[in-house]
Amino acid sequence: MPDTMPTGGDRTARVALIGAPNSGKTSLFNALTGSNQRVGNYSGVTVERKEGTATTPGGHRLSIIDLPGTHSLRARSPDEEVTRDIVLGAYPDVPATDLLLVVADATHLRPGLRLAQELKRVGIPVLLVVNMIDIAAARGIEIDLDRMSAELGLPVVASTAVRKAGMAALHARLDRMLDEGLAPRGALEWTHPTATDLRAALREADRVIAASVRLPAAPRTATSVIDTVVLHPVAGPIILLGLMFAMFQAVFAGAAPIMDLIAAGFESLAAVVEATLPAGLLRSLLVEGALAGVGAVMIFLPQIVILFLFILLLEDLGYMARAAFLMDNLMGHAGLHGRAFIPLLSSFACAIPGIMAARVIDDRRDRLVTILIAPLMTCSARIPVYTLLIGAFIPARDVIGGIGLQGLVMFGLFAAGVVSALTVALAVRLVFRRHEIPAPLMLDLPDYKLPRLSGVLLGLWQRAWTFLRRAGTIIFAASVVIWVLSSFPLPPEGATGPAIDYSFAAAIGHLVEPLLRPLGFNWEIAVALVAGLAAREVTVAGLATVYAVSSPGAAALGTALAAEWSLATALALLAWFIFAPQCLSTLVVIRRETGRARWMWVTVVYMFTLAWLAAFATYRIATLLGG
Repeated sequence: MPDTMPTGGDRTARVALIGAPNSGKTSLFNALTGSNQRVGNYSGVTVERKEGTATTPGGHRLSIIDLPGTHSLRARSPDEEVTRDIVLGAYPDVPATDLLLVVADATHLRPGLRLAQELKRVGIPVLLVVNMIDIAAARGIEIDLDRMSAELGLPVVASTAVRKAGMAALHARLDRMLDEGLAPRGALEWTHPTATDLRAALREADRVIAASVRLPAAPRTATSVIDTVVLHPVAGPIILLGLMFAMFQAVFAGAAPIMDLIAAGFESLAAVVEATLPAGLLRSLLVEGALAGVGAVMIFLPQIVILFLFILLLEDLGYMARAAFLMDNLMGHAGLHGRAFIPLLSSFACAIPGIMAARVIDDRRDRLVTILIAPLMTCSARIPVYTLLIGAFIPARDVIGGIGLQGLVMFGLFAAGVVSALTVALAVRLVFRRHEIPAPLMLDLPDYKLPRLSGVLLGLWQRAWTFLRRAGTIIFAASVVIWVLSSFPLPPEGATGPAIDYSFAAAIGHLVEPLLRPLGFNWEIAVALVAGLAAREVTVAGLATVYAVSSPGAAALGTALAAEWSLATALALLAWFIFAPQCLSTLVVIRRETGRARWMWVTVVYMFTLAWLAAFATYRIATLLGG
C-alpha cells in the first residue's frame, strides 16, 4: 500500500461533507460544486443523496458527497444510519471516502468539535472547516485557527460558503493537502460511544473552545430583544396564532383577483375550442374533460403560492424554530416530541416530505407516531377542495373588524387538522405509552435575519412548478379517464335520461353510493372520491368533469354544486377531507419509511374510519339544524 493517496491527474479524490444540522454544510456543498451536482436517493431507502463534482484552482478533481446531518455516528435515525455507513465504508454502492470535511458553525462550535473528535478515530483523513466565519467576526468572536488545530490534532481552515471570496482559504488548503498526497485509510478505531463518552467529548470540546476562542461580552442583540416577546409564554402563542390566522385570511383575500383571471382564461380557451371544433366526442373531450378538469384545479395555484410564501418567509426569518419551541409544551402533553413540529409543519405543504422529515426524531416510536399522524395535517392538495366548497357554500362577508368568514372557515379547517393529529397522538400515548415521559426538546434558535429574495423566489417557483407538473400529468390524465368513464358507453337508442346515467362512471358511483349515502353523498361524489385516491386535488377535477359531461355548457362548478347539493352535504364532505387518506403516494411513502406494510394499512383503516364517522356526524347535525 502506498504511503499517500495519488491525486491530481492520477485520480479523482472522494470527499465527504459531514456536520451537524444547520452548520452550513449544504451551503458549502453548493459553493464547492455549483451546478455540477445531482440529487437522488440511496439504494433501498428514501434518504436524499446529493453528489457533485469540483475542480480546485490547483487542478485537482473532487467528487463530493453531502452526507445527511448528524451529531454523532451513533445513528439513531435513518439519516444518521446512512451517514454512519458511508463514513465507515459499509454502504454498498458508495466508493470509499478519501477525505472528510467536517463542517462546524463558527458561532456554535461545540457540536462540530465534538463530531471532529469522534471522526478522528475512523481512519480517514479529516479537515475541519470552520464555516460562517464572517458572521462570527461580525459578532466579535475571535478564533485562533492555529491553536484550535494544535489542540485537536487536526488541520483547520475557515470559510464563508455564501461568498466566493470566502472559499479561497479552503481551496488553498485542499490544494496543499492533495499536492502532498492524502494518507490512505487507516485502521478503524471507532466504537459506539456511550453516554459517558459523549459527555467526555463535550467537555473536551469546551476545553478546546476555551483555549482557542475569545468571546465578546454578551451584548443585548436585536434577536434577544425580539425573543423576549416572541418566546413569552403568553404573548408567544398569541403571536403564532395571529400569524397563522393572517396567512389563511391572505389565502382568500390576496388570491381572489388572480384566481378570477385564471378562471376567465380557461373559459375563454373553452369558448375558442367550442367555436373552432364541431360538436362531437373530440370537442367534448377537450372542453368537458381536459379543460374542465385541469382548469378547475389550476385556479387554486395563487392560493398555494401565497401559503408557501408565508412559510418560506417565516423559515428564512428564523421564526420556525421559535414556533417549534412554543409548540413543544402542547405537543408534549399529546405525547409527541418537540422535534415532531417540523415534520408536521412540512406536512402543510405535502404529507410526503413531512413523513420523510420525521427521520430527525431519534426515538423510533416517536418517529412512528409522527409518521402516522402527518397525513392529518392539512396539505396543499386539500386547498382546491376546501376552496371550492367554501366559495360555493360560505358567503363572502366580513364577520367582525374586516375578518372574512371564508378565511375564518379555512383557518378552522387547518386548525381541525392540527387538533385531530394531536388527539390521535394523545390516544396512542394513553393506550400504549401512558407511563413514558416525553424526552425534552433540545433546539438551537438561530438569529433573526432578513429573508433572501432570491431564495424565497426559487422556493416559490419550485413549489409552483411541482403543482403545475401535477396538473399537467396526474390531473390531466385523471380528467381524461373520468371523461371516458362518464361518456361511455353511449346511451341506448331511445334513452330519455342524461347520457352520463348510462356510463361506466354512473355504474361505479352507484356501486359505491350505498356506503356513502348515510353521509349525504350522491353517486357523483362517489366517483370523484374514487378518482381522488390518486391525489386529493383530483377530486375537484373529477367533480368538474362529471358535472360538465352531465350538463354541457352549465354554470361554473361552484355554482353548479351550490344548486345541486345541500349545505349539510358540503359540510360533510369538508369533514371527510379533514381525515381521509385520499392519496396513494402518501401511503406508499409510509410503507417505505416504516419498513412494514402493516403501518400503511393501519393508516388507511383509522383515517377512513375517522373520515366516515366525522362526515356522518357533521351531516346529521347540520341536517337537524336545517342545513
